[in-house]
Amino acid sequence: MFLKIGKILLITLSSFGLILILFMQQKSFGKLPRGARQQRIEQSPNYRNGSFQNLAETPMMIEGVSYFSMLREFFKDKPERYPHAAIPTVKTNLKAWRSDMPSIIWFGHSSYLIVMDGKRILVDPVFSDRPSPVQYLGTKSFEGARVYSADDFPEIDVLMITHDHYDHLDYNSISQLKSKAIKFYAPLGVGQHLVHWGVEETRITEFDWWDSEEIFPGMQLTATPARHFSGRGFIRNKSLWTSYVLKTETHNIFIGGDSGYDAAFKTIGEKHGPFDIALLECGQYDRQWPLIHMMPEETVQASIDLKASVLMPVHWGKFVLANHAWKDPIDRAKKQAEVLQVKVTTPRIGEPIILGGELPSQEWWNSVK
Repeated sequence: MFLKIGKILLITLSSFGLILILFMQQKSFGKLPRGARQQRIEQSPNYRNGSFQNLAETPMMIEGVSYFSMLREFFKDKPERYPHAAIPTVKTNLKAWRSDMPSIIWFGHSSYLIVMDGKRILVDPVFSDRPSPVQYLGTKSFEGARVYSADDFPEIDVLMITHDHYDHLDYNSISQLKSKAIKFYAPLGVGQHLVHWGVEETRITEFDWWDSEEIFPGMQLTATPARHFSGRGFIRNKSLWTSYVLKTETHNIFIGGDSGYDAAFKTIGEKHGPFDIALLECGQYDRQWPLIHMMPEETVQASIDLKASVLMPVHWGKFVLANHAWKDPIDRAKKQAEVLQVKVTTPRIGEPIILGGELPSQEWWNSVK
């Protein structure tokens, strides 16, 4: 009897293992670094003991929290996590869009287009319905939020990636945009995913923290530290995560990526500030993982540390990846910004903001009942 049960259990586990192995072969999972790319990674001062490390010790979760308890909490019914109606958006003609001053068009979450000195710079494009390796599993985008696709874009001068999580590096979007993008910039190791998806090595530049390059005459891109992690499967931290400084002779923009709060913001502000605007994550936080994502109040403080004239909160408004109500990030950030006298811009998805002009500040999310 016990032998029979053991055989059934062995067959079941073997079948599950085989299915999992086959599932993980899908192209969307990407590839781990290898060859010359891995050799370069191993020379990085930020790569130790077989993986990339944060500047400060950064446990994924607080003591006493398990993955089981985290998942159990996530799947509890929380009706305020999703908007109850379509969110308001603006459909800008991206192919015709021009501006004399630097402009930014947000596509929800952490995807946005920067138009600066005549160059189009697209950051972390995710235009799939779900930030997931497959489109039949995972949290869906908010109703109304998915109004842009790869077809809306003209030629892109630079496609920039901050790290390889699914809500920042989307296989479908890269596959559709790779013929339109001239150059790709990414943290160390992320280039392996891009090559696996058909992007030529000659079009990819990978940065370690503090690496810098003049990407166009008079336009400097610098990779700066962030406090986060990476990985698209079961193996973590084989590629780097980063923030960026994008600077010309007249303007300076901070591109935050994902990061918990730490002293790096002040260091970046001292080395590369002040900034005309800082695009900083303001969502997907939780008391269970307080070190890898900022609380909204910390987002406001980070903008002060960076010496930013304007804060633009991102990493919210499109997907549910945490337990908080969907409006909570922006409400808390706005409240703290008023206390600390920080200027905040809050465009709708697709609504251009122009640096030096009147910046959108309406609380459009309160119109969604």
